[in-house]
Amino acid sequence: MKLSVIVPTLNGRDQLAGCLDALAERVPDAEVVVVNGPSADGTTGMVRDRDDVDVLVEIADRGINVARNAGIDRATGDVVALLNHGLVVEDGWFDALSSGLDGGDVVTGPTHRELETGLTTETVESRTIKGRTVTYFNGDNAAFSRDALDALDGFDEYLLTGGSRDAAHRLAGMDYEVVWESEMCVRNEFGTDGGVAETDWNWKYRALAYRLAKNYGLRPTVVARVLGHGLRDAASTLREVATGNAAPSSWFGNGRDVLTGIGSGLKDGVAARFSDRSTRRNPRGRSLRSDRAVTVYDWR
Repeated sequence: MKLSVIVPTLNGRDQLAGCLDALAERVPDAEVVVVNGPSADGTTGMVRDRDDVDVLVEIADRGINVARNAGIDRATGDVVALLNHGLVVEDGWFDALSSGLDGGDVVTGPTHRELETGLTTETVESRTIKGRTVTYFNGDNAAFSRDALDALDGFDEYLLTGGSRDAAHRLAGMDYEVVWESEMCVRNEFGTDGGVAETDWNWKYRALAYRLAKNYGLRPTVVARVLGHGLRDAASTLREVATGNAAPSSWFGNGRDVLTGIGSGLKDGVAARFSDRSTRRNPRGRSLRSDRAVTVYDWR
């Protein structure tokens, strides 16, 4: 098995260095492809000074799915892994990856994070939609057989968020199996900036509505599922208003963003469904562009 590891990065030089150090130590034979968005922190120079990166791809687009596809364009392995620049692989990561692909087409695993109350990690998540069992994968820690990745045609570049969840729906629709390996662990050793990222409600619901409409059509169950998510979030935010943790104006503003996102997502999802009627459902996939890379440094 030849493994390629794609590491998208954007203004994360120090974190990326730690990620690459762990790969060099624990998976020394992997082909490493770094995809650098328009970073302004010296990432390019740091990567060019290393001898453990095989390819550096510079792109002008900040979108994570564009970065993933740009990396896939340059990867030559028969197995391709995606790894977040802020995570480090743990001992046993490669063995678990190999074991998982023995029984499936895509393998994913948990992220360990240190909290004041102890260690936290994700677990496997799946849903049944229209009789289809969808097993979601961690887009920051996943590996694909080349066959599954080619069938997907990479990631849908319409999406600014939710690209891995969209891919999970499409994998299920093509009968590819996603396997969860609890030993395929990565660790967040770099912490956070002490805050919680503000939710972009418009894009959260635009992405949700888009991927459901694209993969299943504009049916009542799709609309009900999207609205159900919206109502639960609305109730949660309303409780914050009632306890004084949020302003009433923010609740109305968020609601407007949610409704706008749902409308845009449903419309664009239906259009995408008709644009690509094949089982891969990817009208903005990897094969449709050849201009993602601005500069490529290939040291292979």
